[in-house]
Amino acid sequence: MGEEKEDGKERVDDISLKDLSKKLEEFASARDWDKFHSPRNLLLAMVGEVGELSEIFQWRGEVEKGLPNWEESDKEHLGEELSDVLLYLIRLSDMCGIDLGDAASRKLVKNAIKYPPPKLL
Repeated sequence: MGEEKEDGKERVDDISLKDLSKKLEEFASARDWDKFHSPRNLLLAMVGEVGELSEIFQWRGEVEKGLPNWEESDKEHLGEELSDVLLYLIRLSDMCGIDLGDAASRKLVKNAIKYPPPKLL
């Protein structure tokens, strides 16, 4: 599943939402955090992380796709904050009994119907 990067860190090529969910459940269980992981608490924690993510972009103005002018350390920080949001979202969906992968797939189908591509003349 992993692959070595140039800097010596292991990189995960492909991981499913279910795999992340299982890892999060194990992580929380090992620390006895389940009692704190109510939907409300997880949502508020995720909102806090979205705030931290927003701060990264706050004074940069518009940024180019791929972030070509960003330092690697800034990109790494961005990746960490994006990950925090994702992990809280996955944990929240689990604690609400929602299969996030299934829900997202269904939503894509609904969006495709609601927003069809423009017809070419």
